Amino acid sequence: MKDINSSSITDILTLRYNHSPSENKLDWNNFTIAKIPENILDVIEQSIRSDLEDNLIGYDKVAISLSSGVDSTLVLAILRKTFPDIKIESISVTFADSLDESPAAKKISEKFGTNHHVLYIENFLQNLPKAISIVKLPYWDLHWYYVAEKVKSLSSIFLSGDGGDELFGGYTFRYQKFLSTLKPNYSSLDKVKLYLDCHERDWVPDQNDVFGPKSKFSWGKIYASLEPFFANPLSPLSQVFLADYNGKLIYNMLPLYDNFHKYFGIKYLAPILSKELISIATHIPNEFKYNLETNTGKILLRQILKKFQIERLVTEKKQGFSINTNNLWLSFGKKICSHYLDSARIIRDGWINPIWVNKYLNRDDLDVRYVNKFLGLLAFEIWYRLFVTKEMTPEEKLTV
Repeated sequence: MKDINSSSITDILTLRYNHSPSENKLDWNNFTIAKIPENILDVIEQSIRSDLEDNLIGYDKVAISLSSGVDSTLVLAILRKTFPDIKIESISVTFADSLDESPAAKKISEKFGTNHHVLYIENFLQNLPKAISIVKLPYWDLHWYYVAEKVKSLSSIFLSGDGGDELFGGYTFRYQKFLSTLKPNYSSLDKVKLYLDCHERDWVPDQNDVFGPKSKFSWGKIYASLEPFFANPLSPLSQVFLADYNGKLIYNMLPLYDNFHKYFGIKYLAPILSKELISIATHIPNEFKYNLETNTGKILLRQILKKFQIERLVTEKKQGFSINTNNLWLSFGKKICSHYLDSARIIRDGWINPIWVNKYLNRDDLDVRYVNKFLGLLAFEIWYRLFVTKEMTPEEKLTV
């Protein structure tokens, strides 16, 4: 039977990532503030351009993930300027009963002459066993499986605007909550707890009760893993940037994406996350990233978009490829979770508390936080059946 790291499980079910060793991890010294050059917009644009030039020579066709947001639009604009004749296959994703960004993405596509594809996903959970078998971790938000699968049919190289949120201040709704709640006398531990409050959809108020004895859940361990990001001389907002970079980006998003790209044989390029641009962006003063009064982020990236005269095409608020998990719960999630958690191996073997599951599973009016938690438990159960009890195959579909 596969050995299970209890800390890894409780981290994933509380933070949606676990702190495994990573060569991409940065410390607080990487986020100290430096004076920026007067031509900082040109420096950022040239860094993205150079990364594209270094990696796309020889390609006559590329694919790009295109939401209607700042990051992917900026990468697309610079891509088209750098390679005016290259064929571009752009992809946007829309989920059933969720916010649809594809019409806005289509307008951006038309502006830059791409061949646009809209990937519609009705049952987001259907291929969860296959996706988990590839990443080998119990995550539920694995929509990138569908994206990479689509890209495989279009191009051997795939671009995205990933990294813009973490490096240039995209999570405005969290910054606003954090800074408006922060008190001058807060300790590093207080700031950790406040930071977690700004990520409240990743855990539930009775998080302690979710776990069984084998999980050995401890808020103290969670706090200890995050406290180094707040026990340093950085400003509070820089501390948030540091924690965000060392959170889902390098421990969830990038390694998961890498697994999918390798599985489908795709080369992946995220120019905003080039080593050069990371070294620049992490030292940019916060006022060039986020304005608390207007609650506006990505200030520098938006100014570059103005140079291309396309700032009005992008959506104002951060959305990305967004799935409405409450609607997913009502259409597919509840029935699928009920089927797999009714006789769950993770409950039987002492990892998850059956009392907590039975208390909430049959409710139709679940808060989104509890819906997300059940999706996390479903992913844990699927992973458990794939890798521990080995009674499930990756080809099994989760349908109702």
